[in-house]
Amino acid sequence: MDSPATAAPPALTTWESTWRYLFALTFGGLLWVSSLDRLDWEVGAVVIVDLLLGVAGIGLMPWRRRQPLAVALTVNLLGMFSVTASGAVIVITVSVATRRRWREIVPVVVVGLLSSAVFFLTRPDIDDSLGVTMLFSTFFAAAVIATGMYVGARRDLVGTLQERAERAEREQGMRVAQAQATERARIAREMHDVLAHRLSLVAMHAGALSYRRDLTDVEVSEAADVIRSNAHRALTDLREILGVLRAAEATGALDRPQPTLEDLPQLLEETREAGTKVRLRNDIGNLSAAPDTLGRSAYRMVQESLTNARKHAPDTTVDVALCGGPGGELRLEVRNPVRVGAQHSSTPGAGLGLVGLTERAELIGGHLEHATSDGEFVVRAWLPWPA
Repeated sequence: MDSPATAAPPALTTWESTWRYLFALTFGGLLWVSSLDRLDWEVGAVVIVDLLLGVAGIGLMPWRRRQPLAVALTVNLLGMFSVTASGAVIVITVSVATRRRWREIVPVVVVGLLSSAVFFLTRPDIDDSLGVTMLFSTFFAAAVIATGMYVGARRDLVGTLQERAERAEREQGMRVAQAQATERARIAREMHDVLAHRLSLVAMHAGALSYRRDLTDVEVSEAADVIRSNAHRALTDLREILGVLRAAEATGALDRPQPTLEDLPQLLEETREAGTKVRLRNDIGNLSAAPDTLGRSAYRMVQESLTNARKHAPDTTVDVALCGGPGGELRLEVRNPVRVGAQHSSTPGAGLGLVGLTERAELIGGHLEHATSDGEFVVRAWLPWPA
């Protein structure tokens, strides 16, 4: 059964091509000199024809890859009358055998053995018996075919390994690109969560200064301080995030410390200082006991919920509740009254905050839901808490 090559024969280098011609010329030339010696150095028609046919065989070598079977049969036929063609016969037969196709190898071997028999019967300088000559020719042909099949198998193996390496490199490139895209998406979410919180405070107090004409100088000063402080923090956060983005492009890692539930009191205090009423019911006790991954997700969910409440219901009270424990789940709830007849917030937004919260919950194996119920907007999340 044929074993078709898995890869096309590679192009030969100048040296690889040259040494094949040198081998064919040298091997054939030595045999020609040997036969001439057996003829007592009498240069007759037989010797001249032998030499010319050998040169013709070497001249057919450049076509051995384009027409392998035809060239191999032709050169083996030349071997009937030319010992000088033996070098070309070996090179071309090995080339055919590298293809590992028995429908090509068998005819070449048969013609080669037939040529050996004819050569024995027509050359007066051969002293061995026909049986010895055919036995030697058979073993020699087997060795040549085995060499060619080994070269073909090794060539196919190298081609397969190279293809696998190239495929692995392409897949690695795709994984790197995917990791980079994921990292950029995570940084984008980080930018949204942080800046939305800061800028919503700026927008709320700027709106108050714009529409409220009854504010005292002290209240105006306090509002201006909040605007200035949060604008400065927003710029600082933006600078840090953009710096992380540049670093992530170089290292592929986001190494900026992320806030966790341990930082929740500070977030709530900043929110209260900005004028939003927030109440916390903490039934889990030590906030730092939550794992970092869980704590980061919960913190961002609370932060985004506070941002939404401040944008859409700025004069309401926001209730935050935490309960659960290790080995179970962290249950988080943020609710605020819905303002009846309230206009849409003038603060611009992408509308993707709640989508991002849902994705965060799902990424760590939890789920999140949000809805309006009994005049309140409620965000609830159930996040797994490993034991």
